[in-house]
Amino acid sequence: MSYEAGRMTSFYPVYLDLRDRPCVVVGGGAMAESKVLGLLDAGAQVTVVAPEVSEGLSDLEARGRIRVLRRSYRRGDLDGARVVIAACEDRSVNHQIWQEAEDLGVPVNAVDDMPHCNFIAPAVHRQGDLAVAISTGGKSPALAVRLRDRIASLVGPEYGAFLTLLGAWREEVAARISGPRARAALWYRVVDSDAIDLVRGGDLAGANARIARLLSEARRELQAAQPSAYGEEG
Repeated sequence: MSYEAGRMTSFYPVYLDLRDRPCVVVGGGAMAESKVLGLLDAGAQVTVVAPEVSEGLSDLEARGRIRVLRRSYRRGDLDGARVVIAACEDRSVNHQIWQEAEDLGVPVNAVDDMPHCNFIAPAVHRQGDLAVAISTGGKSPALAVRLRDRIASLVGPEYGAFLTLLGAWREEVAARISGPRARAALWYRVVDSDAIDLVRGGDLAGANARIARLLSEARRELQAAQPSAYGEEG
């Protein structure tokens, strides 16, 4: 980890596609279980390495959701992994995991052990495909969690439903509105409209009708702005 002027180096925020990708979690306690559940939510194929595992992890293993190696970590356990999480108490083991991950060029996160992390996991609030991630650069995970909880009180399930609705309109908007600036202007009209209020009230048909009306208005404005193909009458 490098520093400049006493400030921790900034991390580059990114969302990873881990669907069907192998990931390794070293550790079998409550924190390891939490990390495993997050990886499973992302569709990852998870292997846990730990002499003992929690009841929750045992249940996931019994249901075929994860693979468990009931032993201590050893070099070679990270072969083929796309992401590695060290959730064990022994920081000397974290160092070994870090070293192997560095040698393999694999992203590794050691829970509550910043010197052995080359990525950090934010606090995430999800509503369907909508994900809001909060990071404090590893300085205060507790603050990130509290901020996430405040955001969760503002971003309810209606936003997940609204996002699904917007996704269903993407192809039609792209086909009927030419030019990225015009499309962006329309999308801002849509998200700033009362369509979200209609979704919140359970009126999906009304929300669809509002989006259709805004699309028609944008089309008329574009057509009115285009010069006549025949020039001015004289």
